[in-house]
Amino acid sequence: MNWDQVKGKWKQATGSAKEKWGKLTDDELKQIDGNRDQLVGKVQEKYGIAKEEAENQVNDWSKSV
Repeated sequence: MNWDQVKGKWKQATGSAKEKWGKLTDDELKQIDGNRDQLVGKVQEKYGIAKEEAENQVNDWSKSV
């Protein structure tokens, strides 16, 4: 699914995102509201990984949603 589709279906996608990144809270996912850059930043922050790795995880996840 491309990112525009993910953003359009964000409420449905949050369950899948919560499964993938359990450290993200419901409030954080609500605040992200489909913004790819914010999601990458939160994944990077919560998991202490490099931005490039966070982007790769988000890209892989968005393809599987």
